[in-house]
Amino acid sequence: MARPLENTSKDQDVAVSTRIRVARNLNEYKFPLYMSIEESDKLTDSILITMKETFNDSNYRFYRIRDLTQNERLMYIEQHLISPGLIQKMDKSSFLIRDDEKATIMINEEDHLRIQTLLPGLNLDEAWLSCSDIDDKLESKLNFAYHKELGYLTSCPTNVGTGLRASVMVHLPCLTMTGNANSLFEALRKIGLTVRGIYGEGSEAIGNLYQISNQITLGETEEEIINKLNKLISQVVTKERNTRKFLQNKKGIEVEDKVFRSYGILCNSRLISSKEAMKHLSNVKLAYDMGYITDTKLEGILKLMVDIMPANLQNIVNKEAEKEERDKVRAKLIRDYLSGMEV
Repeated sequence: MARPLENTSKDQDVAVSTRIRVARNLNEYKFPLYMSIEESDKLTDSILITMKETFNDSNYRFYRIRDLTQNERLMYIEQHLISPGLIQKMDKSSFLIRDDEKATIMINEEDHLRIQTLLPGLNLDEAWLSCSDIDDKLESKLNFAYHKELGYLTSCPTNVGTGLRASVMVHLPCLTMTGNANSLFEALRKIGLTVRGIYGEGSEAIGNLYQISNQITLGETEEEIINKLNKLISQVVTKERNTRKFLQNKKGIEVEDKVFRSYGILCNSRLISSKEAMKHLSNVKLAYDMGYITDTKLEGILKLMVDIMPANLQNIVNKEAEKEERDKVRAKLIRDYLSGMEV
């Protein structure tokens, strides 16, 4: 939900965004957990030199976690540009973000390198090609830890093999509304996928947003993982769309009442938490996707969902704010966004 997600995609009614991430380690260094600060700085400097040599025609911005404020760290997490795990090792971790924000290279998270690409909609093939290109160019200059039978060696055994995590953020309000989401998630788990909250492992699903990703990294090629996830996410998209059609045909007035109640709350609230706001924004997004509200301004609602998060909200107003002040500013930001819309 960073800058790349401001672009619209034909699948964004359900498949909000696609993220590809590969984990890599260098043979010459201990895993980040066991490195000293001096060793981690040496590794970081080596990667920065390699990045400059390899991508001299691309503009990457570099940040050390220890040099950022806590709000700045959380802001990058809320924008899905870095992982929550990266800020847990503040003295060792850093990251590079390409100017288009479609690529992030995290240094010294759980592994020495986490190469991430982020695109709008269901774009697994394109995201994988972009990530693989960065990976191949770095591997040509860096000595990645690789075993001829096991594949890429990683800090956590669950990532050994391809080191690939492919995930799609999906918006499933109607499957959730009908109580069918949990049975779907259980079926996905049985065939090797995992379902997580909005910020990945250990996070909560808010605004009916879920991350679906592969769980197996060993024994399958990258292409097999991508093809399998592509097929299954397409089925999830179809299930959600069919459920929307069913509800529109059978319980149209109830759905219409639900989404317009949310619209009314957002247009009139003076205080609203991020969790409550996400619930109602999810319903307003659904109203747009189902044609109840046709104002094209709502094409930018995904960006609004990021802007109202605590760290990004404080960055917009350029000051630290306590919860009540944030709830007040959030309510006004949403009211201003929705004002003048045709419904």
